[in-house]
Amino acid sequence: MKIIFELFLTFAKIGLFTFGGGYAMIAIIEDECVEKKQWITAEDMMNVTVIAESTPGPIAINCATFVGFKQKGFIGAVFATLGMILPSLIIILVIAAFLDHFLEIGWVANAFAGIKVAVAIIIIDAALKLKKKLKDKDVIFWVIFISSYLIMLLIDIFAWNISSIILMLAAALISLAVFTVSKLIRKGESRK
Repeated sequence: MKIIFELFLTFAKIGLFTFGGGYAMIAIIEDECVEKKQWITAEDMMNVTVIAESTPGPIAINCATFVGFKQKGFIGAVFATLGMILPSLIIILVIAAFLDHFLEIGWVANAFAGIKVAVAIIIIDAALKLKKKLKDKDVIFWVIFISSYLIMLLIDIFAWNISSIILMLAAALISLAVFTVSKLIRKGESRK
């Protein structure tokens, strides 16, 4: 029961004190679940981030559900997910109930402007940490990485309306093709 309560409190703290959505929470989740509590490994964190991004639903909630399930099965997943959801739900309900024009309050608008900068830095930090943990640091990795960046940059510059689903499917197909070709190459080299 102690671990279930700890899962709930850990993810409630993350949900309560992290602004900027799931991407901003990745670094905090990693710090809590990999570094401090060692509930999952760094490789698990990398995998859950990819899976959580690829599946429906908010990335932070998917990560919390995975960590909870890994620790205590279904009941752990439920309590970790509730811990992640409840703080935001309560805050939104309070704001909706009492403040009709919450973001029109000067000091709130200014605070959120500062938070946006901090969130961008947290997201960049999470991306750099994930990049350091990648095992594939060969030419293929860099080609995919730079190509993806340039494609996203072009889409943004020219304001092309391309569904993110199409982009993810294209990335998955390219990755499968690269994986298959590299596996065939390695197989051919091992036969020699």
